[in-house]
Amino acid sequence: MLSFPESWVITLPDAQWVEDLGDLPGGVRAAVWDVEHPPAGALGTDLADVAVVVPPYLHPARGLPSLRDLPALRLVQTLTTGYDAVAPHVPPGVALATASGVHDAATAELAVGLALASLRGIDDAARDMESARWRHVLRPSLADRRVLVVGTGGIGRAVVERLRPFEVALTRVATRARQDDDGHVHGVDELPALLPGHDVVVLAVPLTQRTRHLVDAAFLAAMPDGALLVNVSRGQVVDTGALLAELRRHRLRAALDVVDPEPLPADHPLWGAPGLLITPHVGGDTTAMRPRALELLRDQVARLARGEPPRNLVPDSRLGT
Repeated sequence: MLSFPESWVITLPDAQWVEDLGDLPGGVRAAVWDVEHPPAGALGTDLADVAVVVPPYLHPARGLPSLRDLPALRLVQTLTTGYDAVAPHVPPGVALATASGVHDAATAELAVGLALASLRGIDDAARDMESARWRHVLRPSLADRRVLVVGTGGIGRAVVERLRPFEVALTRVATRARQDDDGHVHGVDELPALLPGHDVVVLAVPLTQRTRHLVDAAFLAAMPDGALLVNVSRGQVVDTGALLAELRRHRLRAALDVVDPEPLPADHPLWGAPGLLITPHVGGDTTAMRPRALELLRDQVARLARGEPPRNLVPDSRLGT
């Protein structure tokens, strides 16, 4: 259970976040800290008052060790759904909460957009425009595709909701098999049997030790010829070398919002791989983010001020503490 003093400070990435957050409960104050600079010189408040830190959405990892300079820190609240980049820097005894839910809508719509763009050849048509080339090509429709969604968290659920109107056959996969209000969810151990029967695979899982290189050579080999892989989770969920091998054989297609390494170097072979569509990790970075993030932050502060636990806490077992 997190305990907070009567008076404490929450740091936000910049002055606009402070202004937009608005009035805070009694005893709670906001300060600006970008996490990039040491807090002793950057924070205009006593470091012993800082109990909650909200790092910038796109923050440099090199600044995160400064979290250890805050003696009263109780909680790190990310503006991201993923926490793999932050967790190693959270000091022992400090809780970590994610922005789960904030990016569900935007990331899910990109996942569907990537699938549509790749299947219907919109990326190829955009390239053809540069040379005024008119090519009429028969393409697969998203309708009637057999779609496998790996991950049943907020983003995975949002992807499924947006896919239903497209007249697809949907299969869901989670860590363990179970029944829920929407029917049967398969376990990840069933993937080898499920993959050959699906035309599109959408990845919407967090990056953990279990999911790192979940999509390896065996996973990809089990996908049928011409199948499409869509990744809106984390780049390291996919073995880049194994995916490159399949793309170069023209056996599979892929649409990736996340890659490994990231950002992708200009000379990386993925850039020239056939059948590949890449967006630069923009799944959650839309106009939908800020209002949802502010709603979450207001709720978190109110909960903490009332002595209630915050939402979206990452279990200690995943922090390595």
